[in-house]
Amino acid sequence: MEKYIIKGGNVLSGEVSIGGFKNAALPIIAAALLTEENVVIDNIPDVKDINVLLDAISEIGAVVKRISRHSVMINAKGIYSTCLENDMIKKIRASYYPLGSLLGRFKKAVVPLPGGCNIGNRPIDQHIKGFQALGAEIKIEHGMIIANADKLVGNDVYFDVTTVGATINVMLAAVLAEGNTVLENAAKEPHIVDVANFLNSMGANIKGAGTDVIRIKGVKALHGTEYSVIPDQIEAGTFMMAAAVTKGDITVKNVIPKHLEAISAKLAEMGCKLTEGDDYIRVNGNCNLKRTKVRALEYPGFPTDMQPQITVALCFAEGTSIVTDTIFDGRFKYVDELTKMGANIKVEGGNTAIVEGIDKLTGAQVSSPDLRAGVALVTAGLAADGFTIVDDIEYIERGYEQLDEKLRKLGAQIQRVRDDKEIKKFKLKAV
Repeated sequence: MEKYIIKGGNVLSGEVSIGGFKNAALPIIAAALLTEENVVIDNIPDVKDINVLLDAISEIGAVVKRISRHSVMINAKGIYSTCLENDMIKKIRASYYPLGSLLGRFKKAVVPLPGGCNIGNRPIDQHIKGFQALGAEIKIEHGMIIANADKLVGNDVYFDVTTVGATINVMLAAVLAEGNTVLENAAKEPHIVDVANFLNSMGANIKGAGTDVIRIKGVKALHGTEYSVIPDQIEAGTFMMAAAVTKGDITVKNVIPKHLEAISAKLAEMGCKLTEGDDYIRVNGNCNLKRTKVRALEYPGFPTDMQPQITVALCFAEGTSIVTDTIFDGRFKYVDELTKMGANIKVEGGNTAIVEGIDKLTGAQVSSPDLRAGVALVTAGLAADGFTIVDDIEYIERGYEQLDEKLRKLGAQIQRVRDDKEIKKFKLKAV
C-alpha cells in the first residue's frame, strides 16, 4: 500500500493550477451515453473515479478514446448492454449516474448501488422517487438498482431534501422524456449548472439550473458536442486552506472565484488576506488565525467537502471554533487521527466539532478514512512539527491529481512511498 510521508514546517508559496471538477466530470461522462454521436469532453481530471467510470462504460459498448490526459472522446452508438456490472464501479459514488442516462435513452438500466467514501448515510430514495414520477419501475436486488419503463413522461418532482445526486440523475432521465418535467427543491451546486449546460449543448432544453426549480422540456434526441468541464472548487479550496495552515502565500489559478465565495469569506474572517482576479485567487495566510464558526450547508453555503480542511486550519486559530456539518452524519471520523497529532477537538452529537486552538501539531502516522478527510490530514502534516505518514492514500487519489507533485512545487516536502526503506530514505534526505 502506498502512503504519503511529509516533513512539515515549510511555508508554501507560489502558483498552482486547478484541474477539472471531478464531481461535474462524472455525470457529464454518464450524460454522453444519451446520444449516438461523438462527444468530446475537455478538462477532465486524471483521477481514479473518472478512469473507473470510463472503463465501465467501455465495457458495455461505448467507444472511449483518450485524446490527451485531460480530454476524452466518447461514442455510445454501439452500447449493447444496459447493465453495469464492473466490480470497480461498485466502489464509487458516481455509479448511479449511468442509471439516469441509460434509463433516459434505453428505458432500462441496471447499475450497482453506490459505494465511495464512508461518510455517513447517503440514501438513494430521492433518485427512486424521481424516476418513478417519470414512469419507471424500480427494484433493488442483489445490490443492484434495476430500472425499467415502457416510456418516460415528464412530471413534477418535489425532492423531500435537497440532493445533488438525485437532481442530476433525474435531470439525465428527463431530457428525453415526453413532455415537461419540473424539479422542485433542486440542488443549486455549480456542477449541476455544468451538467445542464453540457446537456443543453447537446440539444436538451433545460432552464433554471442553479436555482431551486429546474424546468426540462423533453426532446426526441440529443446530438454530439464538445465541452470543457468547470474547475474543481474543492481542489482549489484545499490549496487555499494549505496557504492558511502553513502561513503561506499561494495563488490558485484556473478557478471561478464565484464558486469559492463561501470558502473565501471564511478565510477572510479568519484573518487571511485574499486577492481575487477573473480566474485566480491569491491567499496570504501569514497572520494569526482567528476563531470562527462554520456550518456546512448546501450551495451557496460552505461546502461539506471542505469541512475537514477548515477544521485543520482552525486547529491553529486562537480560541474556540465550532464546526457543524448538516449534510452527512459521519464526517468527523478523521478527528481521532488529528488527535494523534495533538489536536484538541471534541465531537458532540455526531455532527458538531468543538475545536480548541493550539500552538502546534506534531507529526504522527495517521490513516485516511475518506477522500476529503485524507487530504485534510495531508494539510495537517504540512504544518506539523516533524514527520507525518498518511496511510490509505488511494482514497485521496480518487479525487486529487498529482497532489504530491503540486505541493512539492509550492515548497512542501512530501513523497509517495511504499515501504520502510523508502520512508527511511526520505527522512535522510529531508532538510
